[in-house]
Amino acid sequence: MPDPARLLAPLAIAALLFAGAIFGFFYAWVCSTMWGLDAADPEIAIAAMQAMNASVRNPVFAPAFFGTPAVLAAAALVAWTLAERRAASLFGAAAGLYVLGAMVPTVAVNVPLNQALAAVAVPLGDSRAGEVWRSYSQPWQAWNAVRAVAAGVALLLAGWGALGIGRVVGRPGGG
Repeated sequence: MPDPARLLAPLAIAALLFAGAIFGFFYAWVCSTMWGLDAADPEIAIAAMQAMNASVRNPVFAPAFFGTPAVLAAAALVAWTLAERRAASLFGAAAGLYVLGAMVPTVAVNVPLNQALAAVAVPLGDSRAGEVWRSYSQPWQAWNAVRAVAAGVALLLAGWGALGIGRVVGRPGGG
């Protein structure tokens, strides 16, 4: 078995990378993608979102979405075994927050909305397309904002945990 002391720093870096990647993904939807689609013709927005939703299920996205809580939990576990209680608590809190604040809303709200939108056949006509898009976009964006905030706070907690590694009272350089 590898030495836990040699695993903690690489796990902390991986936790930051994974949490940063998924936060960036959700954040980009908040501050550009959905605003752009809202400004487009609703039929074009529907077709574009259908294509993006179909393309997101891929081997590049999956590790960030599903791997983030695993890497955060692994960092928490290794930190705990090394008596890095504060770092362990922060990594563990980040993992829990990500699961509850990003994964659960994705599965419970965003994916069902995506599936319903995937079933829509375009063209619909201007007024019907506008109705469909608004009824999709507004709740999807609200829940995506929740996911982005949760992922951002998870990233913050992971960063705080990584900064605290080795800062235990009584250690040289510790607090």
